[in-house]
Amino acid sequence: MELSRRTLLTGAAALPALASAAAPGDEMPPPAELAKDEAWWSRVAALYDAPPEGMIQLESGQFGAMTTNVRRVYERRIARINRETTLYTRGQLYADLADVRTNVAAMLGVDADEIAFTRGGSESMATLIGGYNRLKPGDAVLYADLDYDSMQTGMEALAKLRGVSVVRIELPEPATRQTIIDVYERALRDHPQVRMMLLTHLSHRTGLVPPVKEIIALARQRNVDVLLDVGHALGQLEFSLRDLDVDFAGINLHKWIAGPLGVGLVYVRKERIPDIDPCLLEGPSAKIEARVHTGTVNYAALLTVPDAITVHQSIGLANKAARLRYLRDRWAEVLRADPRFEILTPNDSAMHGGITSFRIKGKTSPADNLALRKALFERHGIFTVERLGPAKGACVRVSPSFINDAAQIDRLVVALRELATVKV
Repeated sequence: MELSRRTLLTGAAALPALASAAAPGDEMPPPAELAKDEAWWSRVAALYDAPPEGMIQLESGQFGAMTTNVRRVYERRIARINRETTLYTRGQLYADLADVRTNVAAMLGVDADEIAFTRGGSESMATLIGGYNRLKPGDAVLYADLDYDSMQTGMEALAKLRGVSVVRIELPEPATRQTIIDVYERALRDHPQVRMMLLTHLSHRTGLVPPVKEIIALARQRNVDVLLDVGHALGQLEFSLRDLDVDFAGINLHKWIAGPLGVGLVYVRKERIPDIDPCLLEGPSAKIEARVHTGTVNYAALLTVPDAITVHQSIGLANKAARLRYLRDRWAEVLRADPRFEILTPNDSAMHGGITSFRIKGKTSPADNLALRKALFERHGIFTVERLGPAKGACVRVSPSFINDAAQIDRLVVALRELATVKV
């Protein structure tokens, strides 16, 4: 059920009863139209704790804030576990966690025995990179400049751990769907020894979304397995793992699903689970749970994930995706026409979500972009983050979320135009 245009309960509303049904004759408009309805999205914003007064939060990429009610549910679960301790954790907990797993699997459209909980996307990808056991000396692995730093480090470590060579590619900037496909196709053709590759669904550096399904199909034709980093994509883009035909994926639940910090998932298609080694702390097992050994974790965070999913589904994935793209386009496409700026994702809705990075033309050093990020905050109260690593230079990332409105995005445009005319 999606939120009614007229009725959005806040404050005292109990989860999972977040929203009532639409009033008679009050049909939801298409997501692209609803994305512009500031009154409706202001009611969504009211579900969240407000950021500090006087600042505009445009760095929602590291993690997503829980709604106020999800936070309260989380706090109640912390209190219960702290009160009942092992009376609960050595008893009812396991049945409750099985229910959580079933709930998450249903959201993903996969089987529950194809997913295992981790403490975040990085641990999920480390499980896949380190556990992938089909490599032999003389093989090669491949990754790109826009992949996440820790994942790049893990891929490089395979040279020592597995005796493979490592191929690093640079993705084109500016990019099109075809130029990205061409880069991967050329790399796989030139390095036929590649047997496994890393692919990022939505880059944390620039916001670029490559044509994932096509690249996976291309790799499959050459007998190359793809480890898909879904960290920023889930909850920001419309997709399904089944449709992408992916066998291995690392997933984050505290970014755009906005669960409590410290919850992620590793996904492995059922018949491929043996291709990931069990964790060193686990004995031989055919189950995916044996691929991860988290020890004693934040059980309250895991138990609260279904409440975050309730909010996510009540707002509606299509609505969330459209809103984030609308906020992104309101600044990125306006400034694309200004020759002083470089916008690092193309004007193609299939190749970005809400995140996009930019740089002032000619300002490519880490120091340049750190200074720009600081100036945005100190002079205009706009919080962003600098990103390093793209082959053509550093940049500043803008990550709006559901607490933001169009007026704040317009203030970003004014601030950036001003900073482009003065020495930062």
